[in-house]
Amino acid sequence: MAEEEKNHLIMNVNKKKKRGKEKMKSWKKLASAALAAMVFASVVSGCGGDKKEAASGDTIKVGASFELTGNVANYGKAILSGFKMAVDEVNAKGGINGKKITVVESDNKSEPSEAGNAVTKLVTQDKVVAVVGPATSGCVAASAPITAGNKIPHIAPSATAPGITVDNDGKVKPFMFRACFIDPFQGQVMAEFANKTLQVKNVAILFDSSSDYSKGLADVFQKTLESKGGTIVAKEAFLSKDLDFKAALTKIKASNPDAIYVPGYYEEVSKIIKQAREIGLTVPMMGSDGWESPKLAEIAGKEALQNCYYVSAFSAQDSDPSVQNFIKAYKEKYQKDPDIFAMQGYNAGLILADAMKRAGTTDGTALAKAIAETKDLPVASGKITFDKNHNPIMGALILSLENGVPTFKEKITL
Repeated sequence: MAEEEKNHLIMNVNKKKKRGKEKMKSWKKLASAALAAMVFASVVSGCGGDKKEAASGDTIKVGASFELTGNVANYGKAILSGFKMAVDEVNAKGGINGKKITVVESDNKSEPSEAGNAVTKLVTQDKVVAVVGPATSGCVAASAPITAGNKIPHIAPSATAPGITVDNDGKVKPFMFRACFIDPFQGQVMAEFANKTLQVKNVAILFDSSSDYSKGLADVFQKTLESKGGTIVAKEAFLSKDLDFKAALTKIKASNPDAIYVPGYYEEVSKIIKQAREIGLTVPMMGSDGWESPKLAEIAGKEALQNCYYVSAFSAQDSDPSVQNFIKAYKEKYQKDPDIFAMQGYNAGLILADAMKRAGTTDGTALAKAIAETKDLPVASGKITFDKNHNPIMGALILSLENGVPTFKEKITL
């Protein structure tokens, strides 16, 4: 294949812009991006150069590929700030076996079509020993074949789509890891909360049939709740961008549920909650991390949000000492409060540094093995252990909405 054709193939991946919270949920939409990256990986995997250059002298080069410009730049910048803070802390304590970590940044412009190029530069030109990032699942999926083809460990701080670390056949990707929980985990956590804390048995589900994210969470929640003796008394669907939900809500009301589960994004959820209260549905309403936005209270109204709960991975009100220590250190360094993305970047940095120390080498295969063996590592959100699919075993938070303000309710670890 001519070089021009290869470049043409790389540059024609899907240019699907996604919000940070959507995290590129639909894997079918990413097929072309991932395929293009795989082709490019096959080209560069044999010409990655001497990786020893990345760990020569007194430094170890680590790549940071993030959305630093474009429509989700806020997420990429926040993760990078947390990651660099972790690196600074490690270096201040002597680095990795006497060597300091140097972070090499690369901007993917919030585009999957640019993600492969950004990581290729890090691997082939900068010769990094590991890559952290990007923020969104789509950009990670487009760049992962590059790192895999070169046997470079790759940590995705915030990519929640299940297919990030396993292929379509369920085979674990040996060089791919993540520092956040996966989407199905949210459904399991909320079912646990419904069963143990709210102690509800008859639950209705209202989900977005146009969203893989919402459909997947609805299915996992249902299976988990039913396994605990609960019953789904109604299951209604809506479409993204719908405005009127009263017909579906009226059917749900007729089923006399103890609670309602609405996995989705704040745009629709805010209207659903508002309309549910207007027709007299006062039962608890439960949801997913897609609820998280100041717009939720603005649209639904503070009073409507009473008795509403959703899953998150971070809260400044979490009393866990590791969380509070991280918040304090971050505010001292950056003069502002951290968000969930900064926390995930910080965790990714600690995971990588710990594995480097234990591996005693920057060899990609040995380093990936050390990351996979991470166990009870103290990070900003508590302790992390990786499961067999390279996902961290960690707790999730349940937040309530007191006067419209997200408020820490409890932490759940399955």
